[in-house]
Amino acid sequence: MTDFPKGLMISAPASGTGKTTVMLGLLRALAEDGLVVQPYKSGPDYIDPAFHFAAAKRPSFNLDTWAMDPGLLDAVAGQATGAEICIGEGSMGLFDGVATRGQSGFGSSAETAKRMGWPVVLVIDVGGQAQSAAATALGFKSYDPEVPFAGVILNRVASPRHERLTRLGMERAGVKVLGSLPRRGDLALPERHLGLIQAVEHPDLEAAIAGYATFLRDHVDLDAIKAAAMSAAAPAPSMLPKPPAQRIALARDAAFSFTYPHLLTGWRAAGAEILPFSPLADEAPAQDADLVWLPGGYPELHGGTLAAAETFRAGLRKHAETKPVHGECGGYMALGAALIDKEGNRHQMAGLLGLVTSYEKRKFHLGYRRAELQAPMPGFATGAALRGHEFHYSTILDEPDAPLAHVMDADGNPVPETGSIKGHVTGTFFHLITGEGA
Repeated sequence: MTDFPKGLMISAPASGTGKTTVMLGLLRALAEDGLVVQPYKSGPDYIDPAFHFAAAKRPSFNLDTWAMDPGLLDAVAGQATGAEICIGEGSMGLFDGVATRGQSGFGSSAETAKRMGWPVVLVIDVGGQAQSAAATALGFKSYDPEVPFAGVILNRVASPRHERLTRLGMERAGVKVLGSLPRRGDLALPERHLGLIQAVEHPDLEAAIAGYATFLRDHVDLDAIKAAAMSAAAPAPSMLPKPPAQRIALARDAAFSFTYPHLLTGWRAAGAEILPFSPLADEAPAQDADLVWLPGGYPELHGGTLAAAETFRAGLRKHAETKPVHGECGGYMALGAALIDKEGNRHQMAGLLGLVTSYEKRKFHLGYRRAELQAPMPGFATGAALRGHEFHYSTILDEPDAPLAHVMDADGNPVPETGSIKGHVTGTFFHLITGEGA
């Protein structure tokens, strides 16, 4: 594969510096220039890829060095075949990862950039400083000399004088400035407790992305950015994860949307049929499905609608009498007995598991998970080890069913969110990324 596309990694010293704005504007601007752009997300985020898809009109995939082994990383990288340029978005700061090594690394964006051969474009918030920003840029450029470094985009520049002083510092440090974005208050995407709202909920996403593209085109040297793109060797041919069933009824709406794209792509590539249905529209899963899969999402925002969705719940119960049902995070909560929203209202859920969760007192659960199954779940036998990620604010009030797995954090410490199994029904608080050796 000699024509494997070159790429870049959009990263930053920390969260909140504007890299998502730069990412979406860059994806759209390059697409407007006629390039076939392949977006990626470094790390376990399931909200950003939907925004990437809206901007580039091509599915975005996660590259995760903690959760994924080299074969899966190659398979995900291989999804760029046919594209002309890859643009990856980092998570948190460039070198941020976990303390204990996973399947291929520690989960940092720097590792992803190094593995893919993508030079880093560092988005730096220069508010409150000028020449001093160059010290930050120089530190990131030199911290790991093996990470290729393209240059910086200055963000939240207050004035022409501010830009001139900041550029002077970068010039002295030998750091290339690829763009300078003036401070604007209207560029932030709406947020919710898991970060950004979902792409499907944005009131005018297309106009927002088009605005970002225009903003970048006016203030960033797109030709220099395209010229900076590089790639390492083409990935070895590898397979994405296999499907857990042949006909999979997949809940898909504003309450259930968090599924990793590499899983769905792998399932379809292996010949599985994905049969989407909407619990919010009170649709039952397809009667001839082999498996019902409820992804994570925001069921707590739609408790009343889900509680009133009799057709959905009756269809789910009927399926569970003889065939498997699996839920992840929000999907797991929806399979339980009840969900209490942040106002304290109790909403009846499907009742296939005894789980009761509450958002009345928010408790933050975040991090990688490694699970050793104590019972089988769709696609995996007892004893299988799974890698995933957990991110929610709910509190468990009751979890009476048999535990599904022994679950640990990235450092191997046990966590209490074991998941559940009852009959044909299973659920986990973590979102599956891959099975080890799968």
